[in-house]
Amino acid sequence: MRSSDGKDIWLFGGGSLFRSCLELGLVDSIELAVIPVLLGKGVPLLPDATLTNKLKLIDHRVYLKTGTVQLEYAPA
Repeated sequence: MRSSDGKDIWLFGGGSLFRSCLELGLVDSIELAVIPVLLGKGVPLLPDATLTNKLKLIDHRVYLKTGTVQLEYAPA
């Protein structure tokens, strides 16, 4: 899929699939949103991850009305 023409693939949610793609080096960018709500529990972004991945910040956006911060990273 990567070598053929077409649009980007966007994965929303799906931590296990994301983890597998990241471990295989198939992820070009990661977009995370920090939403100002404190949770007592939640779903891990990378369930059962065995690797530590360093990231490089490539873009950010602040939504002042909601306090949300969108961060875009590339695997380092």
